[in-house]
Amino acid sequence: MTIENIDVDATLQKVEKLLSEEKGLSPAVRSMIELLALLITLLVGRLNRNSRNSSKPPSSDPNRKKESKAKGERKAGGQKGRDGVTLKKVDNPDEVEVIKVDRRKYPRSKYKVVGYEARQVFDIKISRVVTEYRAEVVEDAKGNRIVASFPEGVTKAVQYGPDLKAHAVYMSQYQLIPYKRIQEYFEGQIGIPLSEGSVYNFNREAYESLEPFEVRAREELAKSEVMHVDETSINKNGDRYWLHSASNSLWTYFFPHERRGTEAINSIGILPEFKGILCHDHLKSYYTYSNCTHALCNAHHLRELDGVWEDDNKQEWAKEMKALLKEINRATSDAGGMLGAKPHNK
Repeated sequence: MTIENIDVDATLQKVEKLLSEEKGLSPAVRSMIELLALLITLLVGRLNRNSRNSSKPPSSDPNRKKESKAKGERKAGGQKGRDGVTLKKVDNPDEVEVIKVDRRKYPRSKYKVVGYEARQVFDIKISRVVTEYRAEVVEDAKGNRIVASFPEGVTKAVQYGPDLKAHAVYMSQYQLIPYKRIQEYFEGQIGIPLSEGSVYNFNREAYESLEPFEVRAREELAKSEVMHVDETSINKNGDRYWLHSASNSLWTYFFPHERRGTEAINSIGILPEFKGILCHDHLKSYYTYSNCTHALCNAHHLRELDGVWEDDNKQEWAKEMKALLKEINRATSDAGGMLGAKPHNK
């Protein structure tokens, strides 16, 4: 590594050579120089760490830029071997439009229909749908009025429907579109007036409706055989928070907290009850939980092995270990997710 035009590796090698040649140094001075050389090596290694060769998050990379592919490395468009997305005809189209032959363009004769050629066009219709519910009012012989019951949830003279609310929440919480632009979309594209406050209320309503799912997700994850956990820093109203995640093949749970360690993990309430295999990034706080078996994330291992290869004189063992881990992963994938698994008879 070079810092301010100084080749650090070459300089350290020169120091090691001088130490080996200088026999008159006192043991104390020699030990001090060796210690300083070690500290320099460690500090330089830290300077060279980034999200690609360590467990550091991408946000910590200095002057990070998106790597562009080398010219001629790949051609534009879909790459060979990828899983493409292709439209396929449906058996029951929503609309069928029959196009008749304009017989006036052809010689006079008797023509009979022998079949048709079909082409399907997939499209969407963006339109407002207003449903008016009219509850019947009747009177009995004594003049008592009876009014039919409106559908559940229809409580106001004019209100937004559940499909509109769900669409707004999807745009806000999944596509991360700002409230103002969601308002503009509904007014400009669909012709429905919608305030930013309404979008906020829809999100709040969805949040409250998801409480049973939140409870169920924690319960299912706590009793699962294998669970993956991680945490990453996020910005919450200008303050640094940690977004904790716990997941398996079926369930995923996110929880924001101002702390990263055991205080946050305990407040989530999943790990204290977990007794399966816990896969994580070697954060010390996870080792507090001794009722489970710990497995370390190999995605982090691969990055850290890159760091050893780049920063520690290109040690061959790091390169070989990375290749071994990738081969184990391929073998596990080919075996259906478990090494040594016997293929099922079809």
